[in-house]
Amino acid sequence: MGSARRDLKSFPKAVQRHFGQALYAAQAGEEYPAVKALEGFGGRSVLEIVADHESDTWRAVYTVRFAGVLYVLHAFQKKSKKGIATPRTDLDLIKKRLAAAERDHRERQN
Repeated sequence: MGSARRDLKSFPKAVQRHFGQALYAAQAGEEYPAVKALEGFGGRSVLEIVADHESDTWRAVYTVRFAGVLYVLHAFQKKSKKGIATPRTDLDLIKKRLAAAERDHRERQN
């Protein structure tokens, strides 16, 4: 959704590989070890992959809410030094893209 694919492609190769393995596992119905539920989205339908690389932290958020479809909602480098919480601006963008994914999925069903 949005710029998530382009953003992922701009990450270091090792991070791309890590996220690719996690997304491949999700497509196969499995959960990669570096995946956790993103808080505030009600359960395990919105998940976050975390990768550390050269003292930086990278994240990708995706949803498995829709049967047979995986939407990558957001991919970003965490820049905040204040704890591990996802910044409000990123959460707002994820919510917006999740709503767009819901619309897209509904349209594909019709």
